[in-house]
Amino acid sequence: MGNPTGFLQFDREAPTKVPVAERLKSFHEFVNRFDDTELNHQSARCMNCGVPFCHSGCPLGNIIPEFNDAVYRKSWKEAYEILSATNNFPEFTGRICPAPCESACVLGINQPPVTIEEIEKHIIEIAFDKGFVQPKKINIRTGKKVAVIGSGPAGLAAAAQLNYAGHLVIVYERDDAPGGLLRYGIPDFKLEKWVIDRRLELMEKEGIVFECNANVGVNVPVKDILDNYDAVVVAGGSTVPRNLPVKGRELKGVHYAMEFLKQQNKFNAEKNPFANGEIESNIYPEIINAYGKNVVVIGGGDTGSDCIGTSKRQGAKSITQLELLPQPPKSRTHQMPWPTYPMLLKTTSSHEEGCERAWSVATKEFMHDEQGNLCTLKLVDLEWKSGEDGRAAGFEETKGTEREIPCELVLLAMGFVHPQYEGMLADMKIDVDERKNVKADNKAYQTNNKKIFAAGDMRRGQSLVVWAITEGRECAAKVDAFLKTVN
Repeated sequence: MGNPTGFLQFDREAPTKVPVAERLKSFHEFVNRFDDTELNHQSARCMNCGVPFCHSGCPLGNIIPEFNDAVYRKSWKEAYEILSATNNFPEFTGRICPAPCESACVLGINQPPVTIEEIEKHIIEIAFDKGFVQPKKINIRTGKKVAVIGSGPAGLAAAAQLNYAGHLVIVYERDDAPGGLLRYGIPDFKLEKWVIDRRLELMEKEGIVFECNANVGVNVPVKDILDNYDAVVVAGGSTVPRNLPVKGRELKGVHYAMEFLKQQNKFNAEKNPFANGEIESNIYPEIINAYGKNVVVIGGGDTGSDCIGTSKRQGAKSITQLELLPQPPKSRTHQMPWPTYPMLLKTTSSHEEGCERAWSVATKEFMHDEQGNLCTLKLVDLEWKSGEDGRAAGFEETKGTEREIPCELVLLAMGFVHPQYEGMLADMKIDVDERKNVKADNKAYQTNNKKIFAAGDMRRGQSLVVWAITEGRECAAKVDAFLKTVN
């Protein structure tokens, strides 16, 4: 490394942020860039650790020490080439990945780990600034056609890699613009959509075709896809949300988190969330707005955090986030040793903006006023039992803790259970596993129909953006190998 003692000289620092009062006035990104000196210091903290466990911590296998060294030496093109060799979209992962690489950083054994995610984001943004990111020329075309269904990170990664292999790739997206959850699930204050559009423009110049408002199995017949393509990649994500079937669930004011987040992202893009006709209006029968309301977010993960930040910007009266599980520890325990990914208490930028948080709480009932509108939640505290591994293993309601809190808007942010089977997957007669995900071999990514492959959350279940990109890349390699056997 360029500075083998940098980790002794410099502390971990995070970039500055726009002050809370100011950033709540808009949906723009608010994390500032490091100046040149601080970026140099942060990259200098990457040490000669012998075995860089960050490689295995990152599902993409990013070559992290090498690009950190290039950043330290201000060799920006070299840093970009190292990073882009393993990661198609560092501008996405540098903004929204939970950075499992940092959990595996050797320095993290007894010091704060290297700011790998921020360095990654700086590399790609500097590369764009300096003009290093250019469309790649595809010199040889194979004559084979591949349909990629779904334009989230898995579908985009598969499309990019298959295009580089020389195949003609058409990406089908059922919404009005590509990006999947990157576009309509992640709030703009974490990922502004010009970042996606910048990458899509490059992919189109490289020869990839995007077909939007193209819902395979609805307005695009599955037969047309199977008849006209040599291979198909299904990468539609895990889209069926986990429900909370308690009394009053049907009340006006109880919504899935993704309904709320997607609607706001469409408004930010100056689009009508009801514009796609009857199908869209069934999903969004009303405008969901937190202004002046007591908001309760049920679910303690990143989607719940996104709901908090969005509600704050809409002008919520109060925000409470509920989590069924116990409060996580602030530091590693013996049940989560380095270099495993630890389940620690996470305070996001949205939490910093203001909300109440409660753990070990269950919702008993959604209650309504005389007009039938949601007005109150009935809650109860839980007492968790610990299993042999120290993890929560079953609970009981705590007697005497039942209570009611005011609430006019509930956002269910409890994750997704599996992909939608009706329509495309059913028409393709694709087998699913015991969790109702697409059944595809872990090594071949191939379904029971040999020309149909699966990648991303649709295959592995709800996961991280970095895993989706990894799946798309690996699936593309298997599709390419398959196409070499097809006449």
